[in-house]
Amino acid sequence: MGQTLAEKIISEHVGKPVKAGELVIAKVDVVAVQDGTGPLTVEEFKKLGKEKLHDPERTILFIDHASPSPKKELSNMHTTLRNFSRDYGTILSEVGSGVCHQRLVESYVNPCEILIGADSHTCTSGALGAFATGMGSTDIAVAMALGKTWLKVPSTFKIVVNGKFNEGICSKDLMLHLIGMLGADGATYKALEFCGETIDNMEMSERFTLANMAVEAGAKAALFVADEKTKQYLKSRGRENKFRTIKPDSDAIYEKIIEINAQDIKHTVSCPHTVDNTKHVDELDKIKVDQIYIGTCTNGRLEDMRTAAKILKGNKVKDGTRLLICPASKDIYLKSLSEGLIQIFIEAGAVVLPPGCGPCVGIHAGILADGEVCLSTQNRNFQGRMGNTKGYIYLSSPYVAAYSAIRGYIAEK
Repeated sequence: MGQTLAEKIISEHVGKPVKAGELVIAKVDVVAVQDGTGPLTVEEFKKLGKEKLHDPERTILFIDHASPSPKKELSNMHTTLRNFSRDYGTILSEVGSGVCHQRLVESYVNPCEILIGADSHTCTSGALGAFATGMGSTDIAVAMALGKTWLKVPSTFKIVVNGKFNEGICSKDLMLHLIGMLGADGATYKALEFCGETIDNMEMSERFTLANMAVEAGAKAALFVADEKTKQYLKSRGRENKFRTIKPDSDAIYEKIIEINAQDIKHTVSCPHTVDNTKHVDELDKIKVDQIYIGTCTNGRLEDMRTAAKILKGNKVKDGTRLLICPASKDIYLKSLSEGLIQIFIEAGAVVLPPGCGPCVGIHAGILADGEVCLSTQNRNFQGRMGNTKGYIYLSSPYVAAYSAIRGYIAEK
């Protein structure tokens, strides 16, 4: 019986062939936490009585959610991570370095590996052909100590996308469309395996967006076959020697196969207060926006910055609307500077933030007032997500967000 991509990668880490539904103990290559989940992980690790980590060089602590810290309680949490990193020899990604999920694909995760992280959007790294998934802080602490984790091998939905997007349409529109189809829990504990000519032609940045949002349909992981695009990305990051590929078998067993024509995808928006509450932009009646946020681990990559800059160049943000832009990592920030994108943003009237998660998770640098509406390129629009339960969050692509900043309402041109 053939195996899916998820089954093949997990099999390698178990040491025998596995199939969907099995409970297994698998070796782990990379372990990650961030400043929201990390302190609890540290506490749980110390309860285990272990004097050292299994692999400190592949244990990464990220300070990104409150970066820089807006209050003393969070500063103390940062100190906990810094002290742990110093004492146990982990890698520490400091304030301003970037969002953990972007930093993981830039520097730490390779094809065919298993990454577990104490953050639900750890699945982003699946775009590299890895099995990447989020877990609770206690499970992460055990993996830090033993280099292993337990999991149930997920069954797989095969997502086949063919055809060419219409102008301005991107993978964010595709993913919002898919989540609208599946529902917020329609793929709970499933692996989403993306394939088809549309996926083959995508740049890595767009694949990262798809993988990032898999959990918004309840998925355990998102996976892509590592290909020449993956190899070139790794080469650009100095890790070409880490390239390898595993492909699913032609007779692999899938729980469901979903076929999508890329030409059918329109500019799609998630409306408050759930990601699966999707509508096409042309179905909305010029919804006024108080704040636009372009960035995050979903759409804060260089290609996203370029898309926004192309639209904003020579234009101004509409009076009464705030535009916040946040590159997802220091590297993206520097490249945006060198290409003149930051200047375009500032001249258009935007506020450019340091790399981090602040507004997306409602910690600082963009918390909404009562009744305000924000259109964001992030991955979640739950009530209270941006720091105020009386705020309203819509999700879109950078393309729609940039045009909306100029118009002052949700617009696609």
